[in-house]
Amino acid sequence: LGTRGIPAAHGGFETFAEHLALYLVAQGWRVIVYCQEDGAGMLFEDTWQGVERVRIPVSQTGSKGTMLFDWKATTHAAKFGDLCLTLGYNTAIFCALLRIKEVPNLINMDGIEWSRVKWGRCAKVWFWMNDWVGCWLGNHLVADHPQIKAHLQSRVAANKITTIPYGADSVTTAPLGPVHALGLEAGRYLTVIARGEPENSILEVVQGFSAKPRGYQLVVLGNYKQDNAYHRSVMNAASDEVRFVGAIYDKAVVQALRFHSAAYVHGHQVGGTNPSLVEAMGAGNPVIAHDNRFNRWVAGDGAVYFNGAVDFARAMDTLLANSATLADLRQHGQRRFQDAFTWPDVLKQYEVLLERYLPIGDTAQKDISQKLNPEFLSQSENPS
Repeated sequence: LGTRGIPAAHGGFETFAEHLALYLVAQGWRVIVYCQEDGAGMLFEDTWQGVERVRIPVSQTGSKGTMLFDWKATTHAAKFGDLCLTLGYNTAIFCALLRIKEVPNLINMDGIEWSRVKWGRCAKVWFWMNDWVGCWLGNHLVADHPQIKAHLQSRVAANKITTIPYGADSVTTAPLGPVHALGLEAGRYLTVIARGEPENSILEVVQGFSAKPRGYQLVVLGNYKQDNAYHRSVMNAASDEVRFVGAIYDKAVVQALRFHSAAYVHGHQVGGTNPSLVEAMGAGNPVIAHDNRFNRWVAGDGAVYFNGAVDFARAMDTLLANSATLADLRQHGQRRFQDAFTWPDVLKQYEVLLERYLPIGDTAQKDISQKLNPEFLSQSENPS
């Protein structure tokens, strides 16, 4: 529960839900994913690549539509005794119904959403309240970063929280076509993939990059509009070497842009294990990241850190003139990625945790399913 559904077409949680659902099905689990549909009508069910989907039409848009979908999904799930995994706590208050019905429910608590600058007062109060409520109502909590776990420990005991980071694919090759189609040259540009919001340091990055000619291009993904004051400030600060290429949702194109870039710029100031950062490391990008406790744990020695426009300009002066430093960052980042953020490792950690909370009957059924699964049999017979 908690995502727009699969296949992924919206964001990090949907990508994670797709990977986990397919992984668990391959391990012999029965998996049901709730999916939000645009429009009106009754819910309906289908199957996608072995994953059962409960598809719920919602005619409302925006946050109201999301809340209505979450409520309908929760009330449906509460009719059964299946183990639930809820991704995000934005409507955690609805999980009270699962508690009342004694339905086991694990909650991935995501980031500290109420601290984000972009939200107004009412939204912040709502998120803050649900942050507390989710900690109380979840049978167990998942934190995607040690600092998120530290935050949650101010609400509940440490033994109620398990830290499992976000994962990403390892990108070892990518076509040049998407890069050339945007008029870019491999290795002669940097990428910025983030929402155009102050907390993502977009303005500071553009100002620092534009302080002088670089001989590189800064490629900024996302929708930037003149009627948005912050977006307008970012665009007005940009030199001719900054390219605003719009929002790109094609995964293959984004992977190609990452793989062939000289470096990835990550200006996020808040949050846990950010999917964009992990995906950049999986593509072998040297990373230039905002200096904070979240990014330092994720990227480690695979990044150079900055704080503000002047600091970013200084980092550009150093890095773009030193290919050996970029190569060193790339090597450290890839090692860190392989140690902590590959999908097989992340998904296995989730499976082990979920098994602890399966109702007894479901645990027995899963054991039977695994024994009947030829792939499981071949793995069991060949421990190597």
